[in-house]
Amino acid sequence: QVRLVESGGDLVQPGGSLRLSCTASGSVFRVNAMGWYRQAPGKERELVAEMAGGSSANYADSVKGRFSISRDNAKNTVYLQMNSLKPEDTAVYYCNAELKRSLSAPYTYYWGQGTQVTVSS
Repeated sequence: QVRLVESGGDLVQPGGSLRLSCTASGSVFRVNAMGWYRQAPGKERELVAEMAGGSSANYADSVKGRFSISRDNAKNTVYLQMNSLKPEDTAVYYCNAELKRSLSAPYTYYWGQGTQVTVSS
């Protein structure tokens, strides 16, 4: 069994910062890409940032220059540093990981349960 557990969501004022964390645990053999998505009320889930097995990162245009994704591969953990937060960043943030559970298993995508980020004064 594989679990992705997120943490770090909170209520923050506009202009503030938060750091989200997500750790993959359980039957994890190898992790390839890890990333963050978000879903605001009444909207579709959208990519925020993702990082492949190497160091290349991809960001949504709306967060470029404000958010930064990083990984600790030894801990199967991905972080999302969010600065200069805006009310429109309010959403449930989901962690996503592409991983395999054994050498012979295929790569499969897994999701975390989500963590709420609310930006409001």
